[in-house]
Amino acid sequence: MTKTTFVFATSLAAALTVHAADWPQYRGPNLDGSTTEKIATKWPAGGPKALWKVPALDGFSSFTVSGGQAFTLVMREVEGGPQEVCVALDASTGKEHWMAPLGPLKLGDGGQSGTKDNGGGDGPRSTPTVSDGKVYVMSAKLVLSCFDAKSGKAVWKKELMKDFAGRNISWQNAASPLIEGSLVYVAGGGAGQSILAFNKQTGAVAWKAHDETITHSTPVAATIHGVRQVIFFCKSGLVSVDAKDGKLLWKRPFKFAVSTAMTPIVSGDLVFCSAGYGVGGGAARITKGAGGWKAEETWFVSGHAGPDAVANHWSTPVLKDGHLYGMFQFKEYGSGPMKCVELATGKVKWSKPGFGPGNVILVGNHVVGLSDAGELVVVEATPAGYKEVSRAKAVAGKCWSTPVVSNGRIYVRSTKEAACLDVSAKAAQN
Repeated sequence: MTKTTFVFATSLAAALTVHAADWPQYRGPNLDGSTTEKIATKWPAGGPKALWKVPALDGFSSFTVSGGQAFTLVMREVEGGPQEVCVALDASTGKEHWMAPLGPLKLGDGGQSGTKDNGGGDGPRSTPTVSDGKVYVMSAKLVLSCFDAKSGKAVWKKELMKDFAGRNISWQNAASPLIEGSLVYVAGGGAGQSILAFNKQTGAVAWKAHDETITHSTPVAATIHGVRQVIFFCKSGLVSVDAKDGKLLWKRPFKFAVSTAMTPIVSGDLVFCSAGYGVGGGAARITKGAGGWKAEETWFVSGHAGPDAVANHWSTPVLKDGHLYGMFQFKEYGSGPMKCVELATGKVKWSKPGFGPGNVILVGNHVVGLSDAGELVVVEATPAGYKEVSRAKAVAGKCWSTPVVSNGRIYVRSTKEAACLDVSAKAAQN
């Protein structure tokens, strides 16, 4: 092989590695809803080509994609009754590889009775997490299960309600397991063990601590002032613990009403969180000095502030160049806005109605959003104004799930169906 050929082959391999990025956790490979993949953002009038579409009944679980498989949770009749089920699909064809029941769950168990509460939909809300050939799932009933990714064979299981004096909430668990290094982090245990870390290979307890009550929020891992930490959004507010041993680093009390499902957003030493039901959102600056850690509020905007409100109910925004982009709203089904909010001040830079409680991800310089009505929209990530690039109807049914990009494809699902769309550079050329 010549030097030129070697360099070309190496560059090609590197490019393919980047292009074929997995999306292994609820908030993606970077835990911030972003990916470095390049996709076609300008779509034909009919939208991107659908590579496959399959039934995916009930639930707001999103996809994770890893090792050529796509994972999500659905509802099915198993052994004569409704259960939430983890399914593994072939990422290229949608063909089901395996399914694993997680336990009984009745529609309405979580308080979502259908059209009255959320415009039509209920079911599992947690998203599977994939790491080193294993799939980790937290059920609505606070059962943490580990499966072999290829076969679906059960590896280990922990029942937080039974084994750790667990305390569920009225609408039950929606948070997804967080993998950080060799540990899997969850919350939902009782006093002195409400936040837990397990060895991801064996299920052995690495540490357990604290006395907190969960929300529907998935935790996030971040490095602040050189310390790797895991931040949980609990009913008392933000709770940050040392990733190694669970030691409390700092807390930020936060007014809480009924529920929130947004994951805290970290930018340097700023941490943003918000909640619906009239609460609102705000940012805190985290400092570390001789007296220890502190979390001091830098701004807060009430959820009753009308057009200036900064509140996420079910959605988690993404961060780009100091600005948050996402669905800032509360139960405005089919009409609620996507907004751009300056992180440093909480100022709304622009607002565009018509999305509902959907979700967004960040792909390069573009926001890819999935409305609650199943429309995929590509928007430029700029505070200068709302600049839509593409729009397409992707799935029918209610979508409180998050779109996922992996290997040149967008994976989406609703309470009725799941779909995979081709947004590769090759597709744009055809």
